[in-house]
Amino acid sequence: MYQNTASRKLDRIDRKILIELQKDSDISNLELAERVGLSASPCARRVRLLEEAGIICKRVTLLDQTALGLDLTIYVHVCLECQIPERLENFERKVMNYDEVMECSLITGSDADFLLKVVMPDMAYYEHFLLKELNRIEGVTSIRTSFVLRRVKSKTDMPLNHIG
Repeated sequence: MYQNTASRKLDRIDRKILIELQKDSDISNLELAERVGLSASPCARRVRLLEEAGIICKRVTLLDQTALGLDLTIYVHVCLECQIPERLENFERKVMNYDEVMECSLITGSDADFLLKVVMPDMAYYEHFLLKELNRIEGVTSIRTSFVLRRVKSKTDMPLNHIG
């Protein structure tokens, strides 16, 4: 089985803990310990070590996008005039301020430099975002938009099959 350096220290109990916490981060330590086959103290210690190692970054509450009226999911391919560090940093800094941007990645293998995943309530909101925000970032030369018609798969839990 393939194991990279970061996962080499993790064992099957750590894997079980991570799986359970990804399902429900609100689970009590007692319930978690029971599910993974440990007593409460060693379980709490392992969770603390996983947090200290940066494997558990934070715990969040997931919200229902549609219930909040954010009916559009849009992938936006953004091209910059050149990939000099100053342009890249400026774009990244600007994008960090947009709450609608759920993800922003510098990509390769495409005609775009960045791929953004954004959520919006409607087309009018997106039009404003596109024309008044994204298009005005210095260095942006083109923007290509893809609208999600139907979400086939969406998950937040990381695959852990490569661990113990």
